[in-house]
Amino acid sequence: MLSYLRVAILLAGIAASCACAHYLRPGPAPEAGSFSGMVVSAHPLASAVGAEVLARGGNAVDAAVATAFALGVVEPYSSGLGGGGFMLIYPGPGREVAVLDYREVAPLRASRDLYQKEGRVVAGLSTTGHLAVAVPGTVAGLAQALSRYGSLSLAQVLAPAIRLAEEGFEVSPVLEQRLILTRSKLKKNEAAASIFLRHGLPYHRGQVLKQPDLARTLRAIAEQGPEVFYRGWIADAIAKDMQAHGGLITREDLDRFEPRWRQPVTGTYRGYQVVSMPPPSSGGAILIEMLNVLEGYDLARLGYPSAETAHLLAETMRFAFADRAAYLGDPALVEIPLDKLLSKEYADYLRESIQPNRATPSREIRRGNLLPPESASTTHLSVVDSRGGAVALTQTINTLFGAGVVAPGTGVLLNNEMDDFSADPGAPNAYGLVQGEANAIAPGKVPLSSMSPTMVFKDGKLWMVLGSPGGPRIITTVLQVIVNMVDFGISLPEAVAAPRLHHQWLPDQLYLEHDRLWFPGRRELNKKGHVLKHYLLPCNAQAVMVFPDSSLLGASDPRGEGRPAAVNP
Repeated sequence: MLSYLRVAILLAGIAASCACAHYLRPGPAPEAGSFSGMVVSAHPLASAVGAEVLARGGNAVDAAVATAFALGVVEPYSSGLGGGGFMLIYPGPGREVAVLDYREVAPLRASRDLYQKEGRVVAGLSTTGHLAVAVPGTVAGLAQALSRYGSLSLAQVLAPAIRLAEEGFEVSPVLEQRLILTRSKLKKNEAAASIFLRHGLPYHRGQVLKQPDLARTLRAIAEQGPEVFYRGWIADAIAKDMQAHGGLITREDLDRFEPRWRQPVTGTYRGYQVVSMPPPSSGGAILIEMLNVLEGYDLARLGYPSAETAHLLAETMRFAFADRAAYLGDPALVEIPLDKLLSKEYADYLRESIQPNRATPSREIRRGNLLPPESASTTHLSVVDSRGGAVALTQTINTLFGAGVVAPGTGVLLNNEMDDFSADPGAPNAYGLVQGEANAIAPGKVPLSSMSPTMVFKDGKLWMVLGSPGGPRIITTVLQVIVNMVDFGISLPEAVAAPRLHHQWLPDQLYLEHDRLWFPGRRELNKKGHVLKHYLLPCNAQAVMVFPDSSLLGASDPRGEGRPAAVNP
């Protein structure tokens, strides 16, 4: 059993009220410093797990896998064994970044019109219940990353998650609120309700949530490996539950699942090298496309915050998300013009379409408007170890508590990732994203994602590891953290806490956080034709910065309850 007392979780200037609230107005970002290792995640208990692994001699991958399994226990609404994700692995100086895709896949019995009746999408079919579940990949992905790049055994990295599931942990205000928000979904499934509700009511903050079935499942994986999940009694339980309730997943689907190693997408921004996730995540490609466009503007001169900067950010996002809808999908089944999207020449072309004093109506942006020939809820963790190795990992079960389905006896909460496909190309999904033909449902296909685990290098040396949950807002969150630091020279904690904006092409709305910082430019943005909508953006960035002397600074987004955990000798 790991001792959490050896890990120093250093907090700076965080008000207790902000720490406990569900996406309150951003305050100071919790931060921590170290020379010996850093883990930054969306939950303090999970961060402590990863830091303890580092303190005991584990490397970044060991810590990331342990943290990811722990997050699935303490943040059951965001990720877990029934989901999937993406991971960037940097083994250390002089090594190449490896990319692991363990995103869920569509069952073999899935069909293009799965969620339609008489030509129309049936509301709720792709988000709640057994029909919404895609084949989960988390167990296979984390186990494979550990096998290839880790130094500890699966049993060692799973021990803290087993302990948290078996002995329980105190329900936080964030978990309490999310249980309240999804009570009706959880009540529909007897196995889910028996875990997350007490007498039909959500757990209250401070009460202890225990998950004995999940502990049993985790222990089985620790002892027998991922095979027990995909080919043993856990697979039997999932397939049996699916068959009994109209789901599509079979033993064959589970048996066939394999994580996929891919090449990262890379780009440059003002001398920095940006390394991120390739398709089937849209995150890396759209992030680099936006950075390429913004590189042509003198943002430092325009200032932050300013209406001019906000306008250029919004227009850049608008055009990039239109490309997301048109071109991105599973690269195994869709031809993606990735080289064009990532090129500086295409960025020049897009800048010509951005007018300094007018917001482009989104319906004027024609899909497929590329250069002429020869011209779709989540969690994130960032880890850097004392040897210079690093991991950026984003994983999910999609919306809050996924499909709201638990296979009886397993404790495994299953995803609703099928909603990330285009149930009807041109119709919005749960995040309001309009997606195209490239992301239509097909058997064995990987749904498009916005997850954007990212690493930034400066002069060939690791400079920053970052990512966030938040659906399509993941990409724009990562973008703004980078721009805040590179263009405006603000610190990592300030960059993570700073107010954000978001545009995703459709709906044609510019979302601004409720914060006085953007207030002076509202009138000017209205005059330019932006349709403004104000609300707190549900993103939760987690980042680590590496200084030239190899010291580390970790920062957690104050919109969530995460904390950095520093390893101190």
